[in-house]
Amino acid sequence: HAVMCAHPLIGDEPFAVILPDVIIDEYESNPTKDNLAEMLSRYEESGRSQIMVEPVADVTAYGVVDCQGAELNPGDSAPMVGVVEKPKASESPSNLAVVGRYVLSSEIWPLLAKTPPGAGGEVQLTDSIAMLMEKETVEAYHLKGVSHDCGNKLGYMQAFVEYGVRHPVLGKDFSEWLDGAVGNKK
Repeated sequence: HAVMCAHPLIGDEPFAVILPDVIIDEYESNPTKDNLAEMLSRYEESGRSQIMVEPVADVTAYGVVDCQGAELNPGDSAPMVGVVEKPKASESPSNLAVVGRYVLSSEIWPLLAKTPPGAGGEVQLTDSIAMLMEKETVEAYHLKGVSHDCGNKLGYMQAFVEYGVRHPVLGKDFSEWLDGAVGNKK
């Protein structure tokens, strides 16, 4: 598992995982105090691992958490009782998908080492987190703002356009070009 590759550097310490194919939109939240910053603070205060989640329409493409029906608002955390990787829609415990930001206790290391391959024949971090929940409380943290899933081509293209039109220097020119380019293709 890719996370295990970091173990020799981190040692038996808590750590954060930031998946690079998910961008948290800096225009929709404050990166210095929201989201990962808040997750780190919650971990330091409580010792509870934090998993970032957000509601999604298609649960079959993500890891999905079970918080026993708890209503989470942006910035809220709630204890998780389950997590499943890419469930069938009919078997999904919720619509709260893992967003690619984790603050994990050091207790995850031995669990990662013994996690067998899961969905897609790969070792899944969600499977290790499920084992961690048997040992300690793990919380789902509801994203503040917007994420961009750049792990698929359409999501990557959408993120590029979203950031392009809001760029402080090039945004106006890019928007004008985009209007013309899209208008000419209709």
